[in-house]
Amino acid sequence: MSTQRSTPPVVLTHQDGVATLTLSRPEAMNSLDVLTKETLLDALREVAADLDVRVVVLTGSGRAFCVGQDLKEHVGLLEQDPAALWRTVAEHYNPVVELIATMDKPVVAAVNGVAAGAGAAFAFACDLRYVAASAGFNLAFTGIALSCDSGTSWSLPRLVGTAKAKELLLFPRTVPAQEAHDLGLATEVVPDGELAGRVAEVAATLAAGPTLAYGAVRRSLAFSAGHGLGESLAFEEEQMRRTGTSEDHRSAVAAFLAKDRPVFTGR
Repeated sequence: MSTQRSTPPVVLTHQDGVATLTLSRPEAMNSLDVLTKETLLDALREVAADLDVRVVVLTGSGRAFCVGQDLKEHVGLLEQDPAALWRTVAEHYNPVVELIATMDKPVVAAVNGVAAGAGAAFAFACDLRYVAASAGFNLAFTGIALSCDSGTSWSLPRLVGTAKAKELLLFPRTVPAQEAHDLGLATEVVPDGELAGRVAEVAATLAAGPTLAYGAVRRSLAFSAGHGLGESLAFEEEQMRRTGTSEDHRSAVAAFLAKDRPVFTGR
């Protein structure tokens, strides 16, 4: 007998240019079943296309940020439709990470609890990671005899270096918040009770900033990671032309000449 949830597995809220996506399966430590992945993907597509959204916050409910694939559902699929387990990488995990990493606005992870497997990878794809003091990261893939997914092979070595990435993947363990900060996995460690307030402060600052410029910067950094100097210079030129014709740039120049503070609209 099936039961219906009173709330969706991902809750999307908007306030003052900040869109917050909250993984909302606390009873399952926000693990990723098919419905959660599809709902998250739909929500990310919505906020990426919404010009009124200036910054996106990704967080979890309860004691976990996200522990990755829902292994209870996973076991059932192994018996009934094993191919569905690997289709989910192309259908869900890859587009989720690509949207997080490339949308034209900054994305902030508020890591309220353990982030494991794909959950850790989702956080790594964000621009900034504010981590509760009691939280941690676990690259759990090889612990269940799987390779890494969700962009881990791309993001993790860029954060900690190739040698450390191999260590964390070959010997999975929970990396506590302070060590995560020391390694470069966390932007800032925040006392548990202050995480929401700190992330709200950061999000408000970003939401009032030049959104197109933020998007261009994150795209330029991602592009340069896989291209040579000449191609990266050409891409930078393209992004400069794009942001240089924006309303925000004109407003900022006018404010500078008037010795005033610019007001950005994200356009």
